[in-house]
Amino acid sequence: MNGGLISLQESITSLKPSERKVAEYIIHYPEEVINLSIQKLSKRTEVSEATIIRLARTLNYKGFQELKLRIAGDLATKQTSKSYQEISIDGTVDSFIENVSNNNIQSINDTISVLSKEEVEKAIAALSQARKIALFGIGASGLIAQDFKQKLSRINRWCEAAVDYDTQGTISANLEEQDVVFGISYSGQTNDIIESLKIAKDNGATVITLTKYGTNPVSDLADIKLFTSSLEKSIRSGAMSSRISQLNVIDILYVGMTSRNYEESVAALERTRKAVEVAKKHG
Repeated sequence: MNGGLISLQESITSLKPSERKVAEYIIHYPEEVINLSIQKLSKRTEVSEATIIRLARTLNYKGFQELKLRIAGDLATKQTSKSYQEISIDGTVDSFIENVSNNNIQSINDTISVLSKEEVEKAIAALSQARKIALFGIGASGLIAQDFKQKLSRINRWCEAAVDYDTQGTISANLEEQDVVFGISYSGQTNDIIESLKIAKDNGATVITLTKYGTNPVSDLADIKLFTSSLEKSIRSGAMSSRISQLNVIDILYVGMTSRNYEESVAALERTRKAVEVAKKHG
């Protein structure tokens, strides 16, 4: 059980001032906090005990005790894990290979710690039962949506990926209660995604979102919330490893959907494989 420190770091900008005060103290003194009672932490941070409990619940934890357990888990694994590495344009090829690979691995590990098993199960069930699946993303997130569409198309699921607002709005306007819309936005702030999800939600479609961890306008619209984590220091490297962590979540959902209808999925994969092979031979 871990992910406490990552959850705090990812959420810190969206927390209320009193909650942020506690979060900053915990991030700076995690070894101390895991041995403190809620009463003592309340005195150290000069906030109420209710604020500390509220912070834990904002992070989707049952209470302060679970938050401490997760922080303890983070500290236990910290000695064997690497931190994010800055990507320098003046580095060597060896450093590029090591640092980029390390950051991608770290991003996936951090995402695992903030990804809710219950929400993943709900997402797999909703996607598996959907009449239609609409996949929305802008920019780099649009590439994630297109990757998911390719996978779902191969197992004979009706889906459409839209990477601009006009197309997203048009699709959303025709979605119904039996349908699912999947909005992808790492920042959780993308206006086009927010507006298109609102239309789909008003029409009764189930809304699934994939964003960075924490409260944000995109995830606030969701019936099912999936989160990723990427905490590098560099903006450039962040754009890379956040994509890797998003793709990892997509692969988890795809495998989950395939396992629910294994025989049908395998048959569909075989049909599409043969169809593609024919085209390659004729080419």
